[in-house]
Amino acid sequence: MILKENITGLILAGGKSSRMGEDKGFVKLNDTTFMEYIITAVDPLVSEIIISSNNPDYDIFGFRRIEDPIKNEGPLVGLFSGFLASQTKYVLVLSCDVPLINSLVLKSLITNFEASFDGIMFKQNDQIMPLIGLYKSSCAHKFKTAFDSGERRLLNALKTCKMKLLTLGEASKALTNINTRAELNQIRSWS
Repeated sequence: MILKENITGLILAGGKSSRMGEDKGFVKLNDTTFMEYIITAVDPLVSEIIISSNNPDYDIFGFRRIEDPIKNEGPLVGLFSGFLASQTKYVLVLSCDVPLINSLVLKSLITNFEASFDGIMFKQNDQIMPLIGLYKSSCAHKFKTAFDSGERRLLNALKTCKMKLLTLGEASKALTNINTRAELNQIRSWS
């Protein structure tokens, strides 16, 4: 198994949050911000947490924050800049809009990782979820090359990597991505 000393946690919080109407990392569920849920889930599994965001408000959480070198270009830039900033062989990636995630679910990525792959990510309901995954930090160069050749879509850039897919089961709520007020109200009704 990969030791936590060899894993950096990278939390992507650079999106525009246009559908939510406010920065998703600061949206609250049960009086706790989405970012606090993500940090709680990631922290036990990594040696360092990096927050990828151009918003200095995230400095309140006390972790290293990096800004995208190229603004408004999406998660591909956040990933390759985060991977380059990492000082470990592996990077555990999470977007800031999955507040139901937990350490046990994330640990399944680590325990199911195989050295012959570049990374492992979840697949749920026939949809792959690259923003909840464990990657080799060496993927930074593949993503940067894809970006430099004009690619902006993360899913297309991922085609240059050998990725393992992990399925938790169709009903796993831990992977629920919250982008709108309606989705937020739905998960509030679950508790």
